[in-house]
Amino acid sequence: MKPRMHPFSRILVALAAASMSLCFVLPAWFIYLLAPQYPEGLTMYIWLDHLSGDVTIINGLNHYIGMKHIDASMFPEFTYLRYILGGIILLGLLVAFTGRRKHLFFFVLLLVGFAGAALYDFYSWGYDYGHHLDPKAAIQVPGLFYQPPVVGHKKLLNFDAYSYPDSGGWIVIGAGLLCIAVWSWERFLRKGARPSRSVVLPGKSALAASVLLLFTLSSCSQGLKPFQVGRDACADCRMTIADVHYGAELITSKGRTYVFDDLRCLAHFRKANVAAAANAQLYFADYERGTLVPAAQAWVLTDTSYQTPMNSHSVAFSDRAAADRQAKGSPQPGLTALEKL
Repeated sequence: MKPRMHPFSRILVALAAASMSLCFVLPAWFIYLLAPQYPEGLTMYIWLDHLSGDVTIINGLNHYIGMKHIDASMFPEFTYLRYILGGIILLGLLVAFTGRRKHLFFFVLLLVGFAGAALYDFYSWGYDYGHHLDPKAAIQVPGLFYQPPVVGHKKLLNFDAYSYPDSGGWIVIGAGLLCIAVWSWERFLRKGARPSRSVVLPGKSALAASVLLLFTLSSCSQGLKPFQVGRDACADCRMTIADVHYGAELITSKGRTYVFDDLRCLAHFRKANVAAAANAQLYFADYERGTLVPAAQAWVLTDTSYQTPMNSHSVAFSDRAAADRQAKGSPQPGLTALEKL
């Protein structure tokens, strides 16, 4: 009888595989730039299928030293990474269901190979991006190149550049390490153990655990959801949501939800992520109730007396009558006001 994994090992593998689905709704990597003129720093977030953060500002700075304009079109990987990760997740669940140690070994090799290929691809992009400069750039330093670090820190002119996994990337790393730990335990500590005779129950247990986790993840990351003060982070400025009366939400055509702590952050995110924001549903926080209302139905007031998190001084109301009662100028339709921010 071929050796099978312990039921608990199979459940751990299933949970590790299912947890990687969080990478569909979380950024996988980030590049952070710090300079005297930008004491708060500039951040570019890399997702499976798009970019977000301060991409527009970074492009403006890089233009002077001849670097290429960063946009989603320069990353063909965005068109297929989701499918590759989805296939890896399904294979992980299949390994948990079959419970074969050999299958787990090959799955671990697949994870290591995927990680290595991703890092090499990132390095190749960074090399091309930092070495192939516009010869007509306004600022030219002979012999100096601007390749960003793959992992870690690097000094680029007066900027300190940092490159590290973001939340989605750490989840994939953690899932891979968990699978390696399970295989090591099965291979070296349980090497002489009797093969597990229970074939059906552990398979069902592992499958049930993964389905339960996937259901939980989908329920908390898809569609309209209330703000979680102190836990949710703005998708643009990355500040923690501290007040439910100023925020907004964007739901993409694929059902992914982004939360924002200020209408200005939503406006900036839409301009920096045109593809992701296309045909998206927009919701503004009602200033009076703190609940979310469709942006198309909302009315917005802009006044310096409203101390919003990112100083847009703009707040939304569920109807014009509520905005008029504030007696602070003329309210504007929600979408019109958003375009002006």
